[in-house]
Amino acid sequence: MNAPANFETAQAATRERLVVVGNGMAGCRAVEEILERDAERYDIVIFGAEPRVNYNRIMLSPVLAGEKTFDEIVINSAEWYEEHGIKLISGDPVVHIDREARQVVTREGKVESFDKLLIATGSDPFVIPVPGSDLPGVVTFRDLDDVAKMLAAAERGGNAVVIGGGLLGLEAAHGLSLRGMQVTVLHLMPTLMERQLDEAAGWLLKQELESRGQTILTGADTEAILDSDGPDGKHVSGVRLKDGTEIPADIVVMAVGIRPNTQLAKSAGLDVERGIMVDDHMVTSDPSIMAVGECVQHRGQCYGLVAPLWEMCRALADHAVGEPSGYEGSVTSTKLKVSGIDLFSAGDFAGGEDCEDIVMRDASRGVYKRVIVREGKLVGAVLYGDTADGNWYFDLLKKEEDVSDIREALIFGQAFASGGALADPNAAVAALSDDAEICGCNGVSKGQVVACIGGGAHSLDAVRSGCKASASCGSCTNLVESLLAITLGDDAVESGPKTLCKCTSFTHDDVRRLILEKELKEMPQVMQELHWTTPDGCSSCRPALNYYLLCAWPGEYEDDERSRYVNERLHANIQKDGTYSVVPRFFGGLTNPKELRAIADVVEKYDAPMVKVTGGQRLDIFGIKKEDLPAVWADLNAAGMVSGHAYGKALRTVKTCVGSEWCRFGTQDSTGLGVKLEQLTWGSYMPHKFKMAVSGCPRNCAEATIKDFGVVCVDSGYELHVGGNGGIHVRATDLLCKVETEEEAMEICIAFIQLYREDAHYLERTAPWLERKGLDWIKAQLFDDPEAIGNLAARFRLSQKYWQVDPWAGRAAGAHKSLHSHLAEVRPLQLENA
Repeated sequence: MNAPANFETAQAATRERLVVVGNGMAGCRAVEEILERDAERYDIVIFGAEPRVNYNRIMLSPVLAGEKTFDEIVINSAEWYEEHGIKLISGDPVVHIDREARQVVTREGKVESFDKLLIATGSDPFVIPVPGSDLPGVVTFRDLDDVAKMLAAAERGGNAVVIGGGLLGLEAAHGLSLRGMQVTVLHLMPTLMERQLDEAAGWLLKQELESRGQTILTGADTEAILDSDGPDGKHVSGVRLKDGTEIPADIVVMAVGIRPNTQLAKSAGLDVERGIMVDDHMVTSDPSIMAVGECVQHRGQCYGLVAPLWEMCRALADHAVGEPSGYEGSVTSTKLKVSGIDLFSAGDFAGGEDCEDIVMRDASRGVYKRVIVREGKLVGAVLYGDTADGNWYFDLLKKEEDVSDIREALIFGQAFASGGALADPNAAVAALSDDAEICGCNGVSKGQVVACIGGGAHSLDAVRSGCKASASCGSCTNLVESLLAITLGDDAVESGPKTLCKCTSFTHDDVRRLILEKELKEMPQVMQELHWTTPDGCSSCRPALNYYLLCAWPGEYEDDERSRYVNERLHANIQKDGTYSVVPRFFGGLTNPKELRAIADVVEKYDAPMVKVTGGQRLDIFGIKKEDLPAVWADLNAAGMVSGHAYGKALRTVKTCVGSEWCRFGTQDSTGLGVKLEQLTWGSYMPHKFKMAVSGCPRNCAEATIKDFGVVCVDSGYELHVGGNGGIHVRATDLLCKVETEEEAMEICIAFIQLYREDAHYLERTAPWLERKGLDWIKAQLFDDPEAIGNLAARFRLSQKYWQVDPWAGRAAGAHKSLHSHLAEVRPLQLENA
């Protein structure tokens, strides 16, 4: 039986009027929560800026990709509003709040009174302020209208540029790619989705997306959006980066981030910082006004994920019906499927000295897992490719449970950690049948490994040499080590050669060999394929890997400056007072009045307290401030001088005596040869510092026999010496050979350098390298094959094509200028209403 109309009218009159500004997911979810608790408490009016009902913005990507229609992503249909007596005013946004009169005013002039007001204005897309950002063809990716613009562009075809490698940007790129456009993604940071993924997972994602035909450019800083004249006027035509690269574009999608939409609240005089300030009940500074969703700031945090928004809505609804519970903030996790790729992240994955990283990599399956433990508790997790245990990790993280007892099995997931494998980690390996596969890369069974151990292979390295188990990707290393322990007993297992670092079971030689064999050309790729046990490596392996990759792939691998030591990043030597010393290059130890005047001017201009003559026949200028380095280099460049690389793992100096030109004992032009050698080899990147000398006679005034490569001139030609050094452990050189001409001496010199570059361990000087390999081995590599010297020399010259560039010139021109700036002064923000 229907209630009489006058009863309904009377009942409505007793209800409070709730006006909701925002017809999106947060606003409507808050209304749903209120209706669930007390459907008769409020008369509800909802204002929406878009001319449509509430839909799932998270599902815009499938609409763009053609996997769903708009009707399929609608959350609240028109019938829902009608059934609950909700008045929806869509396409007419609220532009003013009159707090004193308790009214809102729309763009079209409609006025609505309220008892309670709920602001759910969400967030606005951030558009980077570059020239051309307002051109036709530049769109954001925030609502259905944006999707419509992208679909129209895709119909015409051509090139799409997406600025932003976060979730929204990658989803836009995926959809446009599926629609047939050639897509380039530009991301400012080195890692895609850096807020959700660490470097290793970000690299895997980049590789997978590139395999699908997208072009991904990280570290890409947009300078301008370009235009051209079309039939309807100017239209976007491309994007120019700050390094000068230009990328053609028929549409540019801005997906660089969002910011809380606080304009309406701020103009109403509510407390606003980054977001609208709310308490635990989602009440603003005005007790009659609530706020929820991406527009709010709670306890200093703004949230852009769905789960915290739903928790806010529940707390708001409890308060709105008089049963306050309170929202205390959210521990967030992100479980995503980006373009069909499973990803999960939760908590703090920045790591640090007080954290322990546990990492598992399965290169063949494209799986990467990392969990971070601090003080016995799980504090973060990143999963790529296999996210089945994401919820379990998140539960451990939220409950702050002690995971010490399951530490050894934690990375393998819930099923393994809760089983009996922890009682005896080797028991499961011992139970394997003899024909069970241990090493998939080389097809080695358990029986073969055990037979190899029984035949005398009592170390991991011996097993690798004997039957190849664990010799390729390294993922079965733990299994092989277990078999060694089971077969021999823990005390009988011999330790093998020293590994590159604690992050890997491979030696320097293994890593160098596998980089070439597997054609590994990026650092995260090396770590994934070789099953690094840490997410991003360490201070020992990153510089080594950076060098090995640069040496193996000149012109292909891009130097990672983050993996350089501070002196190499700053191109100068830091001193104990924080200033730097600068050493310009004097080829062969020669200088001239112009260079000396320039050095004198620099010393006076920049107040350098000391100039010192070095043992390598150079002038070292001390006391230069970090911020003055580019200007100092510019002044020295203007006089024709380049970096002396006194800070680098590189050629330092070629010391010479005056030779036959001036000395009555000189047998050859040692100065001239030294200049030629230095001009040929400066700039070369090496495992360690490299010094040379040319003495004009056996009296050896240039001390050629304690250098990495030394030439001693004699009447009949040139004696070539290798493997010497001064310092704490002085080592005299070994005689490598004797040649008759300068040309032969120079060719053998660069062939020797290249052999050292390709074979030595990072941070290994030529002296210990020669002692480790043996002089006979080095001679065999150079002289047994008639083509060896020419091939090595050719590879050295190829490398020099990319490395013989003065780094000072680039810095003087403004490159990496942030490295030479003072740290920013940090001051607390002064609040507007303070």
